[in-house]
Amino acid sequence: MRGSRLVCIVALVGLSGCDVGNEFQDLQAYMDEVRARPRSAIEPMPTFQPYEAFTYSAAAMRSPFQLPMKIDLATQQRGSKDIRPDEGRVKQYLEGFNIEVFEMVGTLSNGAGMQALVRGAGGVHRVKVGDYLGRNHGRIVRINEAAVDVVEIVPDGEGGWLERPRSLTLKERS
Repeated sequence: MRGSRLVCIVALVGLSGCDVGNEFQDLQAYMDEVRARPRSAIEPMPTFQPYEAFTYSAAAMRSPFQLPMKIDLATQQRGSKDIRPDEGRVKQYLEGFNIEVFEMVGTLSNGAGMQALVRGAGGVHRVKVGDYLGRNHGRIVRINEAAVDVVEIVPDGEGGWLERPRSLTLKERS
């Protein structure tokens, strides 16, 4: 029994040397320091600036990359009331694009006649005499190996219409 008493006394002396309170003293000091710092106020949210939509109003005007046309009012051609585009016909696909985007890249011919290949509007298209091309009611009137001749019907600005000839020349390989 004396041996067990001795073991209990040694265990009590050993356990009394362990101080649990001193183990986290440095952590407690840091937390006290953080709590003592002055608190800064949270900044308010910035004010919301609403988006203002921009409407491009010069879409119908002449492109700034095209040379301006000099018009002599005395010699300006007057439109005719007899010339009018056929508004009742069904529009063809290639009429939805400006004629400037097209370029002639070749021809095909067979017993039915000559056809031209024009590049633009996302691909190469086969056209023939009588087809329409461009936004100004352009009708193809002639095709040869070097060019596609188109006659456009444009307003003259005074209530009449003018026929304006245009040509798409063959684009050589580059």
